[in-house]
Amino acid sequence: MITERTGLPLSVGISREKLHDSQALIPLGKGIPPLRSRRGRRRRRPDKLHAGKGYDYSHLRRWLRGRGIRHRIARKGIETSQRLGRHRWTIERTMSWLAGCRRLHRRYERKAEHFLAFTSIACTLICYRRLVC
Repeated sequence: MITERTGLPLSVGISREKLHDSQALIPLGKGIPPLRSRRGRRRRRPDKLHAGKGYDYSHLRRWLRGRGIRHRIARKGIETSQRLGRHRWTIERTMSWLAGCRRLHRRYERKAEHFLAFTSIACTLICYRRLVC
């Protein structure tokens, strides 16, 4: 899941069981819709991406740089991931909002398409509740 700064989901996807999170970054990054801005053209990508040590791969850094996205990825063995904690809590909060949905807390759906549909509905409800209040 990729969220914006306030925790609203921008791109959501599901993967198979033993897939590493870093392998899902590129498909989720491509799935971000154009962002509306107050002036000028719509932005096609976010300005900056914060990620943990699990995303510390050179091909991911190159891909982000090629798309013009500045990245802040903690490097393995060099940096501590504590500095990312102030940004990570928004993801954790969004995941707790999703866990509040009963059908998503326990995976009742056997088909991946159905589970993705319910996840998308839950993200839509999160955005609606957040934007109305």
